Amino acid sequence: MKHLENSISASLRCRLLAGAAAAAALLAFSAGTASAAANCIKGDRKAPYTIGWANIYSVPTWMKQTEGTIKAEVDELKKDGLVKDLMITDAQGNAQTQIQHIQSMIDANVDAIVVIAGSSNALDRVISDACDKGIAVVNFDSLVNTDKVTAKINTDSNEWGATAAKWMVSQLGGKGKIIIMNGPAGISVSDDRRKGAQPVLDANPGLQVITETNTEYNVAPAQEAMTSLLFANPEIDGVLSLGGALSAGSVMAFERQGREQVPTTGENARQFLELWKEKGLKGWATMQPNWLGALSVYTAVQALQGKDVPAFVKVPLPVIDDSTIGSYLARADKFPADGYIYSDYDKALFDKLLAK
Repeated sequence: MKHLENSISASLRCRLLAGAAAAAALLAFSAGTASAAANCIKGDRKAPYTIGWANIYSVPTWMKQTEGTIKAEVDELKKDGLVKDLMITDAQGNAQTQIQHIQSMIDANVDAIVVIAGSSNALDRVISDACDKGIAVVNFDSLVNTDKVTAKINTDSNEWGATAAKWMVSQLGGKGKIIIMNGPAGISVSDDRRKGAQPVLDANPGLQVITETNTEYNVAPAQEAMTSLLFANPEIDGVLSLGGALSAGSVMAFERQGREQVPTTGENARQFLELWKEKGLKGWATMQPNWLGALSVYTAVQALQGKDVPAFVKVPLPVIDDSTIGSYLARADKFPADGYIYSDYDKALFDKLLAK
């Protein structure tokens, strides 16, 4: 009887110890999961972090302003003891150079990389490699194809193009000859805006696309491209421009050639908005906020701290028309003459966007 009691006690102790071990393992797993909730995050990196900013090119003013928001956000996070260094590279428009820069950041074991992709597919391998090594990768504006990133942040580029095209259809009554102005070919933000416009154009065959341009997002090359097209096309009823600097270049080309201005779409570029008001244009615009850069840095740090972040953060597109353009121009003196008038942002806005 005594032997039986001892056997039962021993068996019970074993079961209790096994249960305790299982509970401890479960708690450890849960803790590990909490500290590595976002994609790419392994939970082994500690603040203060080193952030890499892999810029595709720094020449356009939009890029300079965007980099300004990145630096400002890093400065704020340094005050909180969350960031120690910011590594910046400039690929000067070359995707292969950008790949090399990202590889250098991986080799330097940075904690996070924020990137505007110079190619939607060429960067996939190096981006995936960074993710595999536990580096927080946040891709914004022009996106990569791979989903092996911590987060992608953008407005809806397809919606951008579709809404602009619908406005043009409305302005021209569904009939007329138009020119489409695009950003660089192969850049996802440019290609996706164009793709978004196409179903609207297909549904309105009365709109004839005379020709299209692909230029950098700068006024000078856009103006040069439109000037050539004005010589070759005496009849143009509208300009479906899918970028703000492109629109300013178009308006300036029309003005220099003494041509009557036509309905023109665009973005929140200060030059375009000021010309719109000055010339009394029929215009429509939206905004690709420069603070997407700052939001990307903030998102990377949140993920590194073990907080879950959405795989895709969609930033709403505002509409700039005759009823709202005044509110943008009222703040114009705070931005470069060739820059973009973007909306205010703060931590509360970023938290709201990440909570969606």
